[in-house]
Amino acid sequence: MGSSQMPVLCVKRVKQEVPEDWDESMPLPGDIIEGFAQDDMDEFVPTKARSEFVLQLGKISQQAEIFWVRVRRGDRVIKLRARIAPLKGSMLQRKLTIKAATDDRHVVVLGDLSLEQCTELQEMSRRVVNVDAGGFKKKGVRYDWKTKVGTYLPDQRSPVVCSVLFMPLPGEHTIEATTTRSMAWFSAAVSSGIPLIFVNIQTEQIVTSGKNIPTGKEISLGKQHNQTMTVQMVHGIRLWFLPGIAEVSVELVAEPEETRFGMDIKRTEEGFICIFSVTKGSAADRAGLGCIHEEANAAGHLLAVSRLEGKSLLPSNVCSEGLIHCCERGDIREVLTAAIDTMDRIKIHIMGWPNQTRPNASPPMGAAFLRPPNVHCSTPPLLKK
Repeated sequence: MGSSQMPVLCVKRVKQEVPEDWDESMPLPGDIIEGFAQDDMDEFVPTKARSEFVLQLGKISQQAEIFWVRVRRGDRVIKLRARIAPLKGSMLQRKLTIKAATDDRHVVVLGDLSLEQCTELQEMSRRVVNVDAGGFKKKGVRYDWKTKVGTYLPDQRSPVVCSVLFMPLPGEHTIEATTTRSMAWFSAAVSSGIPLIFVNIQTEQIVTSGKNIPTGKEISLGKQHNQTMTVQMVHGIRLWFLPGIAEVSVELVAEPEETRFGMDIKRTEEGFICIFSVTKGSAADRAGLGCIHEEANAAGHLLAVSRLEGKSLLPSNVCSEGLIHCCERGDIREVLTAAIDTMDRIKIHIMGWPNQTRPNASPPMGAAFLRPPNVHCSTPPLLKK
């Protein structure tokens, strides 16, 4: 087992019911307890497990009222004053814990947790404690959200940035394995010609239930009809990306005698919907997609469709069976056929790439042209074709 998986002695939570009264001089959730001493000038005795620390508390309580604990909080090592307190709720034997020297309400619940769990708790504590107490006061100001969304997101159904959630497979017991698989999917999509721009990647905690859950913590919810109901906490990977350097809006208008828009649409292995050919003289060709398709081929890109009538056509998630959940081509055909039958105009958005020539009548949609700072290509350096 790697060092990152070894449990460490940690402040699991505190029983103080007024988080506003927490401060950095108190033991906070997520603090990793590395040692203790009766005086801050003494050499600290290292401790690694809750049972060991509780035994030492019994000895200290006979000699001192206040003692010192050394905790690791993020990248810092801090010395805190603490008192010894009985842990209420233990029916079999008297157990001890610690509390803040300055506040008797601030009683600690100790636990042997992983480094990842400690990091999550530390982030929660950081948000609760006002670490910028010496800064300027903050006030809430009104913001015209409706006007801003209407001005800077002309198509209000588009969030601009997109993501795919990867659930761990049955054999994946580490975040690194799921991350590797998500980046393989992204690299394969870019290598095939989809002009994606990498934005971010993050872990996401998911509550799930049922059988064949790959990894995580199982929690029993009790029995119902002689069956035990359980849920599990698993960590997925959410990969954020931009669908090209811009989403280019193209409006298709069919003539009365036409029975189709003139596009051959297929789905790639990674789940993206692309236009693989455009019929000469068709509605799609008149809208400029024929020229754009030729330009995409010359530049080594696929002509990928991000939205149809404002609705996303992008892959949304990858389940624990490894299946990519993406848009059905049958549903797309139905929308296009219905528009032809009723002679309606239809709008699609395609993913733009660097140096693409865009139709003059249909510029990129406002904020869809946003991109991360200093991004001039469609892939990270390590993922170039």
